[in-house]
Parts: sequence; C-alpha cells; structure tokens
Amino acid sequence: MKCYCNDVIHDGMQVTDNCFRELWLFEDLTDEENAQCRTIGSRGVFHSGQAIFLQGDSAQEMFLIKAGRIKLSKVLENGTEVILDFRKAGDMIGENMICEEIRYPVTAWAMEDTITCGFNKNRFETLIGENPGIGLRVIKNMGKRISALTHRLGSVSSGNLVERLYQVLTHIAEEHGVCIASELVIGFPLTHEELGFLLGAHRVSITRAMKELIQSEKVIISDRTIKIPLPA
Repeated sequence: MKCYCNDVIHDGMQVTDNCFRELWLFEDLTDEENAQCRTIGSRGVFHSGQAIFLQGDSAQEMFLIKAGRIKLSKVLENGTEVILDFRKAGDMIGENMICEEIRYPVTAWAMEDTITCGFNKNRFETLIGENPGIGLRVIKNMGKRISALTHRLGSVSSGNLVERLYQVLTHIAEEHGVCIASELVIGFPLTHEELGFLLGAHRVSITRAMKELIQSEKVIISDRTIKIPLPA
C-alpha cells in the first residue's frame, strides 16, 4: 500500500521512513499484519503552535509522527503549564487511547510543521478483535516500553541536579539533535524554565546547574544553541 505522506511535504521537511511495523508498539508484525494495520491509518497536517490534541480531550486517536516535532505539556491544578517531553518524526503520541484512560492527560503541540498518521480507537479495537495475534504483540511491546520508561525515570531522579540536567540534555540531544563534527547539537531552543519543568526544579537552580556544566565543558552554548561534546 502506498504511503501518501510524501504528497504533502515541503522543502526542508524530513519525513521518516518509519511506518506502523517500525513503531515500538507494533514490533515483530508479519507482512500481512502490517498491511492490515496500514488500512486503518488517517493522515493529519499541523502547523507550528497548533494542538494535535488537548489535555482533557476524549482519547480517540493515537498518532505516528511522520515529519516535524511535537511538545507534550500538562496544566497543573494551580494553572502552571509544565513541559513533559518532546517527540520527533518516527515517535508515537496518544498511546493513552489503548489504555483505560478515556481522556488525554497532556496536550500535544506542534513545534514546527508536522505530519501525523493516526489510528482511530474504534477501528483499532476492531482490528485487534479480528486479529488477536496483533493484540498479543501490542501487549508484549507495551510491557517492554513500561520497563524502559521505568529505567529512564530512575536515571533522571537519582543524583544531584547537575547530573540530572546533563542526563536530560544528553537524552534530548540523542533523540532530537544532530551530530556535527564531535558534538550533538539540539536543533531547537530550550529555555531554563522548560528544563526546570522537565526536571521538577526551579529556573534559578537550572541556571546554576547549567553554569556548572558549561564550566566543566560538558555543555557548550553558542547562539542560544545547546551542544553536547561527544567523548573523545
């Protein structure tokens, strides 16, 4: 089945080759099962600053990001908005659709022009009902994902703030950055306030920790761009 995502891209936009079978949720599908999954997809195009879904919306769809970048945020009871994560082309958002939660717990914002391929909840449940083998693989892959996220949470919650900040910056650089010469370059701006939300720390504390990382040459700031030198 042809992928139509390339029909709506523009110059400078990179589209991932990943499709359903390359997603962590659908790893190890057979060719036939993958073809069945592709029949339920629907494409979406979003511009910078546009919401893919809002916190509290009914969780009726999950999305594969084919191109672009998305920021996940959450508004707390006191009205504060916190940044939880960033997702890039090839990642998935809205996985809550397949859990018991009936509403999205976060808001997904397009950080740049973004293309998604979505899965409607009703069509997905019908697919699983007709193909129990796909459902079994989904359950196993979700278990592996939970284990990986638990390990990541443990790594960023241990150690002092400087170490935790370095771990988060390294993770973002590895996931979303580009390698130029001997450095990982994060290709979008990150404010100290946003980093504070990610780490559960005050902006002033992030500023101090960042200064320590710069002084130790673990992080380089150039033209408001964050660079992580690679080990020699």
